Amino acid sequence: MLEIDGSYGEGGGQLVRMAVALSALTSTPFRVVKVRAKRKPPGLAAQHVTAIRAVATMCDARIEGVEMASQAFTFEPGDLHGGKYSFDIGTAGSITLVLQACLPAAFRTGDTELEIRGGTDVPWSPPLDYFGHVFLGLLRKMGGRADVEVAMRGYYPRGGGLVRVRVEEPAKWRPLQLPSRGGITQIAGRAHASNLPEDVVGRMKSSALSELSNFMNVRIHSEILGTDRAAGPGGALVLWAETPETILGASGLAEKGKRAERVGREAAIGLLGEMDSRATLDLHASDQILAYTALATGPSEFVVREVTDHARTMMWLVSSFAGTQFHTVSEGGLQRVTVTPKARTR
Repeated sequence: MLEIDGSYGEGGGQLVRMAVALSALTSTPFRVVKVRAKRKPPGLAAQHVTAIRAVATMCDARIEGVEMASQAFTFEPGDLHGGKYSFDIGTAGSITLVLQACLPAAFRTGDTELEIRGGTDVPWSPPLDYFGHVFLGLLRKMGGRADVEVAMRGYYPRGGGLVRVRVEEPAKWRPLQLPSRGGITQIAGRAHASNLPEDVVGRMKSSALSELSNFMNVRIHSEILGTDRAAGPGGALVLWAETPETILGASGLAEKGKRAERVGREAAIGLLGEMDSRATLDLHASDQILAYTALATGPSEFVVREVTDHARTMMWLVSSFAGTQFHTVSEGGLQRVTVTPKARTR
């Protein structure tokens, strides 16, 4: 049984989520110790417990120690199978982070529908529109397609969001070849808010457009959500820039005491930083995509502003499960990353 040090690298929840995903894909039993040792409080939180139990359901795994605040657990995967699944985090825990754990299994089997309740746009996690437009957009370029339905938005601290994701066909993963970025073909975005003053969405949007004024035809869809489409007060703005080769994204999250103009400015400045750098993946996508490059039929390549602690932790974890080789080299203030999957025997 593989033993994983949960304090390695950035020592957070992503290590836990992707460990169960990789275990299910590779049929590798493992045990994690020192779970989230670098977080306060350490141990499993609600969304981690939900993610582990969700993947366990999808592969008939035997699990031990999977409970709130646990700092060690065991996961022994069985056979993966498709189906219709429903999971409730029970808090405003992030739906998109639970999906990070579940999607690799869903892409392996196809014929899978995931219904998850929790937070759609909450701190320390990808907002739902980033997940849908940037992350899933990149996966489509690699050969995996998932469709997302947002039934309810859920914000911190209330939660109450509801998302359905459908994967019809098993993915056939192609390498992600992004040695250079190409020109920006369009910039788009989505701003939304619920149970906040009516001018909040407009102010978020106007602030973002002001920062992006050097670009033509920036389109940001804005909407004020009623109680039938969102639970509790909250909001977010997600922006993405598309080229013929890739998609870059950034976001801003509405929070108590945070001016709407700051939300829009944060998203726009974040996107401008990625575009100006000439990176081919934004910092958040670069670590989220690594597990999928390990499944591809050949080497992948991309360029980032920096290799984050999250990315280095994922490289170590993916190598532990899949034998994938990662190589980084500095080039003109950027980092070029190459990924070489382990050769598969016939």
